[in-house]
Amino acid sequence: MKRLLSLTIALLLLCAPSVLAETLVTNGGDSLDTASLPHNTEDASAPVVYFISDISPEALVKAYEALGAELPGKVGVKMSTGESTHSNYLRPELIAGLIHLVNGTIVECNTAYGGSRASTAMHRQQAKDNGLLDVAELDILDEEGSMELPVEGGKRIRADYVGSHFANYDSFLVLTHFKGHAMAGFGGAIKNISIGFGSSMGKVWIHSGGTRQSGSIWGEQDPFLEAMADAAKAVHTAMGGNIVYISVLNRLSVDCDCDGYPAEPDMHDIGILASTDPLAIDQAAIDLIYAMPDSGSLVQRIESRNGLHTLEAGEQNGLGSRHYQLVAAGK
Repeated sequence: MKRLLSLTIALLLLCAPSVLAETLVTNGGDSLDTASLPHNTEDASAPVVYFISDISPEALVKAYEALGAELPGKVGVKMSTGESTHSNYLRPELIAGLIHLVNGTIVECNTAYGGSRASTAMHRQQAKDNGLLDVAELDILDEEGSMELPVEGGKRIRADYVGSHFANYDSFLVLTHFKGHAMAGFGGAIKNISIGFGSSMGKVWIHSGGTRQSGSIWGEQDPFLEAMADAAKAVHTAMGGNIVYISVLNRLSVDCDCDGYPAEPDMHDIGILASTDPLAIDQAAIDLIYAMPDSGSLVQRIESRNGLHTLEAGEQNGLGSRHYQLVAAGK
């Protein structure tokens, strides 16, 4: 009996996540005391966020494999296709291996602000110019309009409008390039599944805090941020667990991938994060950025737009947890 108990404990220890050492080293070579991350916890009930400092095709696969996920059926890879060849979208050579591993289709929706991706034909051409059609098929989810998802416990909206092709997918890999954003303060997993999955009409709905479905994308700031968190809750809930999140913290510009000529990053790359919790992965990214000595410009962009309120709103509506266990991927 004692031998069986010892064997059981040993197996549990082997299967348990490997926490990071007290000192984390980023992709740019900065060392960080992990105890200084305000939302990192040893509470075993908190969602795990995996970290790897390497940023490479192999590291992306390792981060995904750390999740132990088996995405069923038809897999959509939700990512930004980039507004121009100058945008900081995730490059084809970095993401191709992971997309092929999950046999994924790149999915996106058209914009609501004009630009190079305002129509399906223009969007597809831009994705081709950016090399993404060499990696996988592209599905513009709102090419045939919108579908409605319910929002449970939302503060601003009771319904979210995503591209109608959303219903054609059994699971999603949300592949995010983390960065700043001129309107939201930052663009992470939450923005990727809210504004990103939103149809053109749905984008206006979120930006306006649920007050209109057409016209200008400009509206009151906090209602916009709260509507983003609500829309993210709708998407995350709709997938019933068949959705995972990977965020790449490189090319950390103050501007988003929807900017055709973004500001050059003035801070170093950090690494890759992976989780099944969209709020936890965004909070971990924010904690890491705030801890970096060269992140002043990005922090100023985030705070000037009250960007952290999106995380507060996500915590309030039950989207996920702001506390997380930071764990080394692939250990």
